[in-house]
Amino acid sequence: MSMNKPTLAFHLVSHERPLFEEDIDAYQAKGKLPEPTACPQCGAVFHEGRWQWATIPGNTHSETCPACHRMNDNDPAGFITLEGEFFKAHIKEIMSLINNFEQHERVEHPLKRIMAIEQQDDSVLVTTTDIHLARGIGEAVRHAYHGQLELHYNIGEHLLRAHWKR
Repeated sequence: MSMNKPTLAFHLVSHERPLFEEDIDAYQAKGKLPEPTACPQCGAVFHEGRWQWATIPGNTHSETCPACHRMNDNDPAGFITLEGEFFKAHIKEIMSLINNFEQHERVEHPLKRIMAIEQQDDSVLVTTTDIHLARGIGEAVRHAYHGQLELHYNIGEHLLRAHWKR
């Protein structure tokens, strides 16, 4: 039985299967950052090996965090498209769920942020700085409102496209 990865550009991910951890995120630091390091844009602090919300100590190094870097480049890691008649009828409450989910995640994980929410013809596109936030939003909406959720992970890139419809 072969364990080779599929050669398709996008891979449908089951809800139980983790994303490929060997895929590299170009926005992550190439080496260990000096501690403490603070992001001059958002104020997140790199301390004890991770970005976190903390008081910025004196003599801090300055480095833009990966989330602010993605936002500056307008290069999302996650795309969530939401559509359907049910979605249109319940858009305010579903968008409230999405915003609450992001705020909850962002308390502990400063790199998990919504970049933009764009109204399109018959859908809404939510972009995120983190693939795990995109997946979490999609799963939270599916859990709360049922419907169909498809997750497409681009193998070789740090990118997730989620599509929810009901």
